[in-house]
Amino acid sequence: MKNFPRSDLASEIIGVKKPRFDGVCKISEIKLDAAGALKYGKNEGKYVTVETDVLLDGTAEERYRLSRAIANEIRRLAPDLSRVLVVGLGNPAMTADALGAETCSRLEAGDGLMCISPGVYGTTGVESYDVVKGVTDQVRPTAVIAVDSLAAAATVRVGRVFQLCDAGITPGSGVSNHKKRLSKQTLGVDVIGIGVPLVVYASTIIRDAGGDEEGFESLIVTPKDVDVYVADAAETIAAAINMLCA
Repeated sequence: MKNFPRSDLASEIIGVKKPRFDGVCKISEIKLDAAGALKYGKNEGKYVTVETDVLLDGTAEERYRLSRAIANEIRRLAPDLSRVLVVGLGNPAMTADALGAETCSRLEAGDGLMCISPGVYGTTGVESYDVVKGVTDQVRPTAVIAVDSLAAAATVRVGRVFQLCDAGITPGSGVSNHKKRLSKQTLGVDVIGIGVPLVVYASTIIRDAGGDEEGFESLIVTPKDVDVYVADAAETIAAAINMLCA
């Protein structure tokens, strides 16, 4: 099997063709069937990539348009958003892993929009999947939107890419702490995963620079101002979900 880059982004592993432009962002879609999923080591489904510089350099109006574009892509992936449960994955005590919790803190929760931040096993002693499964069975949403930090293969994509997929999401994937996957198969409802790359493996950077990556496989690198990246990405995702569930 080909040695693919260490990345949670389908677009980095597979590549994209014929992206479309939405004024403030570039949008591309990859559809993986069973054979493609096996070949690339991903899960079967649709992966939508939204690339933009708006988070770092955009105006308030441009960020609003970005949220609207993301809302449109969520609507295309989930047929029924009448009762949504948003799951903020990750460790809120670790800045680069706090995207999920930060997104939940900005949501306008109500009858049609619910949110939970299950935390991480090391803090709660309970796996995220078990918390989400229990809540899903109890409140019976029509769709689950799971938000988590991701890892990219290239530093240029940190804070500049949103990945949405209907293949679900694996808690902790962005920080090499993979857990049981949240998906339609495991939860019984449509699951949309939304993530933003906020870390890069040091081994990837070293290899691309022509160095020896041995011994750096578990080391991850994140920007020094990652707190700004997280806050801006969380605000953008929350605004998109609020639009859908208003």
